[in-house]
Amino acid sequence: MEFLTGNSRASWQPVMTANTTTSNYWLNWRVLLCSIWILISTAFASFLIWKYEGFRNSQHENRESQNDNAGALYEDEVWKPCLKEIHPAWLLAFRVFAFLVLLVLLIINAIVDGGSIFYYYTQWTFTLITIYFGLGSLLSMYGCYQYHNKVGGESVDSVGLDAEQGTDFIVPVHGENFNISNTQKASHSHDEQLTRKAAGIWAYVFQIIFQMNAGAVMLTDCVFWFIIVPFLTIKDYNLNFLIINMHTVNAVFLFGDAILNRLRFPWFRIAYFFLWTIVYVVFQWIVHAIVCLWWPYPFLDLSSPFSPLWYSSVALMHIPCYGVFALIMKLKHFLLAKWFPESHQV
Repeated sequence: MEFLTGNSRASWQPVMTANTTTSNYWLNWRVLLCSIWILISTAFASFLIWKYEGFRNSQHENRESQNDNAGALYEDEVWKPCLKEIHPAWLLAFRVFAFLVLLVLLIINAIVDGGSIFYYYTQWTFTLITIYFGLGSLLSMYGCYQYHNKVGGESVDSVGLDAEQGTDFIVPVHGENFNISNTQKASHSHDEQLTRKAAGIWAYVFQIIFQMNAGAVMLTDCVFWFIIVPFLTIKDYNLNFLIINMHTVNAVFLFGDAILNRLRFPWFRIAYFFLWTIVYVVFQWIVHAIVCLWWPYPFLDLSSPFSPLWYSSVALMHIPCYGVFALIMKLKHFLLAKWFPESHQV
């Protein structure tokens, strides 16, 4: 068990800096400034969702204009891979495997360290990414069922129609093969566009969670590896097996799914990433106003004169963390379109 938790005497423990239940702790200029940062972030996120979110706008738009909407989403985008040659079952297998591994790690972490782990933003994000792969597995199962029925149905209908009509194969005249082939491809592409179903609420929830995770995983892992780890190393603290894995496996699985999936990545959904962090901060404020408790992260402590600077800095960190993942998604589609132009699905 020590292999998982490390030596408790050399592990970092949060310390109390002030009584968080007194009125003096909350009624001061530091809390006022931090509250202003939170309100500004909330207003900014709410405006983006109100203006661009697809499931709201799609109720007022027809199918032809839906594709131009930044927040539009089709049902098959949540379970189809990015390349036509990849069977949806591969994406399903990856998501089921990721879900099981993440769930086991989360349960072990809760058993070893207790329920107090959910005071941390890392465990919130880890739980969210576990939910993402659980929901993704269900949607992929549904998608594989739809894919099987569609492929099987098309084969049976095609054979049956040819048999009923007694269709004979006609050898095309020289020069007609290219035109016929292009006509068939164009017709198939047009028919597919018309028959694609707009996504339902669970598909939108799935994509929103994906984009929330994209920013949150980048934020937690960057803060951990570039800020917390150097600090703990200087203080000669140990990092146990669970802590290292919680800040590694999440990114590995998320990047793997991002490479395989067909999901879009519109910029405006950074709003949900902001709201996710805001909910966590407000939760911490409510808990600490009721119970005198240590802060899970030193930069959340409102007794520090630098707390407004910390809060604003963390808020600004959301933009590059989300932006890096957005650039990775753009690079993925650019390379796939270049290397596999006939197979790439957008």
